Amino acid sequence: MKKITSITNEYIKELGKLHEKKYRDQEKKFIIEGYHLIKEAKDVLETVLIVDEKDEVGGIENILVTEEIINKVAFTKTPQKIIGICHYFPDHQLTGNKFLLLDHLQDPGNVGTLVRSAVGFNIDMIVFSEDSVDLYNDKFIRATQGALFKTNIITGKLEKIITKLKEQNVKVIGTSLESSNDLKVIAGEKAYAILLGNEANGVRKELLQTTDVNVKIAINPRLESLNVGVAGGIIMHYLTLKQEK
Repeated sequence: MKKITSITNEYIKELGKLHEKKYRDQEKKFIIEGYHLIKEAKDVLETVLIVDEKDEVGGIENILVTEEIINKVAFTKTPQKIIGICHYFPDHQLTGNKFLLLDHLQDPGNVGTLVRSAVGFNIDMIVFSEDSVDLYNDKFIRATQGALFKTNIITGKLEKIITKLKEQNVKVIGTSLESSNDLKVIAGEKAYAILLGNEANGVRKELLQTTDVNVKIAINPRLESLNVGVAGGIIMHYLTLKQEK
C-alpha cells in the first residue's frame, strides 16, 4: 500500500486545490469525507486516504497517510479518519416520469434535504438550474447524507428542460404563492415535474408562465411561506399518497 507522510507532498497539495470549484471542474474530481459517504459513493470512488490499514477499501487505490494530512485535505474541522477522491458523475439523459426541478436554489442544506426527499419519494431525476448550488459543494454533499449517490442529477437551462418535458407529456407543476391552485388539482398525476424556486424569491416569473399548473400549500395565514425543503417534501409526499390510492 502506498504511503504519504508529508503535507507538502505534491499529490496532497493537488488534492487541496479541489476545495475550489474551478479546480474541481478542471480535474473532474471531488472530495468526500467519512465512512458513510465512502460506502455510498462506491460507483464514483477512485481513491481513499486512510490512517489505519484496517479501513482499506477493496477494488480501488488506498493511500496510507497521517492524521495531519487528513486534516489538511478535509473540509471539516474534526474529520473522520478517511477521505475519498471521486470522479464527476456521468452525464445523464433526461429520462423518467418523475422529476424535481430546482430554480436558483443556493442553500446547500435546503438542496441536500430536497435530494434526500426526492430519493425517498422515488423521484427519477433532479435537475439543477445553472445558477443553483454546485453539485460538488462539500456542504451540499454532506447534507444529502449519501442520497446524492442514489439518484440521477443533471444541470441545465430550465427553460429548455421544461420544453422537453412537456414534449414527453410530463406535467410541469410550478410552485407559487400568487395566482396558484390548491394541491388537489395535481392529485393522481403519474408523470410530473415539480418546480421549486429560490429560498427568498421563489420560482422566476418567466418559468411560472411556462408550467402546466401552479400550486401552493395551504398554511396558516399568519405564516407567509414554508421553507423550500419542507414544501418540496410535502408536495412529493402528497403526489405519492394520491398515486397509491
